[in-house]
Amino acid sequence: MIQVTRINNTQFVINADWIETVESTPDTVITLTNGKKFVVAEKIEEIIDRVIEYKQKVFYLNRRINTSSINDDK
Repeated sequence: MIQVTRINNTQFVINADWIETVESTPDTVITLTNGKKFVVAEKIEEIIDRVIEYKQKVFYLNRRINTSSINDDK
């Protein structure tokens, strides 16, 4: 999940795995895989950075869990 800000300054979270496209029109519009669209205050680069950070955390935790469970069997 990534946190984003609506144009009216309220914050909410989006499941980063459901993001299909991010466009600048000039407002930033996030389109999810279900077709739902959100206009947010963040720039495209900020959204990309947040998605990358989220994915890194997920992969890191997944690797730690899988590595620790392999070591527990020894």
